[in-house]
Amino acid sequence: MKFDFVQLACSLLGSSLFRLLPLECVSPHDPEQDISKSVAIVGAGSAGLAMLKNLLDLPPEVRANWDIVLYEQRRDVGGVWLPDPSPAPPPELPETPLYPQLHTNTPVPIMTYPGIPFPPGTPLYPLHEYIEQYHRDYATNYGLWPYIKLNHIVLSSSWTGTSEAGRWEVEVEDHNGDRIQRSFDHLVVASGHNHEPHIVVFAGQETWLAKAKHGLHREILHSIWYRDPSQYVNQTVVVVGGGASGVDIASQVSRYARKVYLSVRSKAEREPTGPVEMKPEISHFTSDDVVFVDGSTAQDVTTILLGTGYDLRVPFLEEGGEVAVKPKSNETDENRLTTNLRYLFPLHRHIFSLSTSYPTNALAFIGLPILALSCPSDTAQSIYATSIIANGSLLAPRAELLRELADSEEDLRRRGYDPYHVGHRMVDNSTFDYQDDLIRTLRLREGSSEENTRFVEPWRREILNYIGSLKRGWKRIEALGQAEEWLEGVESEEDWADLMRRVDAWQRDWEAGRQLVLPNDVLLY
Repeated sequence: MKFDFVQLACSLLGSSLFRLLPLECVSPHDPEQDISKSVAIVGAGSAGLAMLKNLLDLPPEVRANWDIVLYEQRRDVGGVWLPDPSPAPPPELPETPLYPQLHTNTPVPIMTYPGIPFPPGTPLYPLHEYIEQYHRDYATNYGLWPYIKLNHIVLSSSWTGTSEAGRWEVEVEDHNGDRIQRSFDHLVVASGHNHEPHIVVFAGQETWLAKAKHGLHREILHSIWYRDPSQYVNQTVVVVGGGASGVDIASQVSRYARKVYLSVRSKAEREPTGPVEMKPEISHFTSDDVVFVDGSTAQDVTTILLGTGYDLRVPFLEEGGEVAVKPKSNETDENRLTTNLRYLFPLHRHIFSLSTSYPTNALAFIGLPILALSCPSDTAQSIYATSIIANGSLLAPRAELLRELADSEEDLRRRGYDPYHVGHRMVDNSTFDYQDDLIRTLRLREGSSEENTRFVEPWRREILNYIGSLKRGWKRIEALGQAEEWLEGVESEEDWADLMRRVDAWQRDWEAGRQLVLPNDVLLY
């Protein structure tokens, strides 16, 4: 193996902030690298902002002539964390599933971009407004705004060229409603996956909806439209889905409703709070009742709230003929990507398209992983993608990447998972391993020593060992009115890590003194 010693030195001496410094080492004189490039990013949520910052972090001599633009269809940055001030009623989709009482399910220190903690005084499990402002501050502090075009909707994108060279032809509707055409060398899709609700249909539901008695209105509504739990006062509600949103919505509605059931396929990710009765899957509806698979029923139900997730769609690439929609499919089309509504394939490490229609670094996706803790995962993916966009020779040949993907999918099968069903989920809390592996692979390809490849800080992994006691402890601290006292002086990442350890120890001591034995929660995202 031939080493470029200048590049090697750079990778060893690079920025400590992002644990990767090979970015400075992409030589502007590399014959594999174009003098100028154009890159379009779609989406200004966590993923799009991370990608934009990492592109701008390239050395000036590398990106001096690059044309970089980020298109965001909404009024501001923040993605899913940006509220929809006037959500549309069904069937028109709201801009976000965000509801006013949403708190984070994970402690904010592990949700951060690496090296960029939340401001002092932020609660450990804050309301969504804190996350929204965090992303806005990120864009401001790192000079991202000049590259962001708000209220610009990408309508269509298609590749014109060959597997070796070409351009993305992108059609955009601007803030005035005018349509503009642009061409780009590289396209980065960072538009999220919480847009198209997955609607489950049950046998008999139309009869049930039509047979409401005594002038009552019945409805089946996906959680994307859920906003206010108080509208369910004195109603009987069935929430479907044991994920984070289903559990949270059931807990909120139970404070107002006469009765709340939570229907789950398997065990819920955590126990709901409040008077919520657990039920198995819904079997069918009669004209009066909801019938579950164990034969039990729920009567006098007025509302079914579906916390059943989202279909994975990329409308502007579908419009351009670059993504085929084939529900439940596991058949690869070598000329374009396929979404089976849960999995987009074939992709290299959930990032680069392996379609044979264009170069392997021409189309990237940032933010597809689920159960991934967005900001750190988006950062690792963005570092990886930025380096490879700058220097496509860092990727192995397409055939080798396809073999690697097949091996990865086979590994999931050996562990009892269907890769075409789990899709981009980081199963078994594998998100940290995934992030480390991305950076390790990149560094080794650029000539760094393996000892210098860790990306994930140890304190982030450590939290998995006490996530349950941490959340119980913080809830008790807030109930005692002591949150401000505990947060005093907490500023750096090290301070936040120390705070979480102290809360864990304090709560464990309290539980041990009362001989309480409680399970450690799973990490919810």
